[in-house]
Amino acid sequence: MAETLKFVYVLILFISIFLVVIGCDSIYYPISRPCKTDKDCPNRKNYKGKCRKGFCMSSRLR
Repeated sequence: MAETLKFVYVLILFISIFLVVIGCDSIYYPISRPCKTDKDCPNRKNYKGKCRKGFCMSSRLR
């Protein structure tokens, strides 16, 4: 009985972690223009445009 409860607990834990990872990856919808290379993205003051997953992302310069 105790082994069954432990198995169910571990199963629920892994399924919930899996669902969180899927949810975090699926909310990645940047509101920016599409690109193919880093040159397609504009550079702004203190920010450098980079092409990530087909969309422009701005990363702060240090």
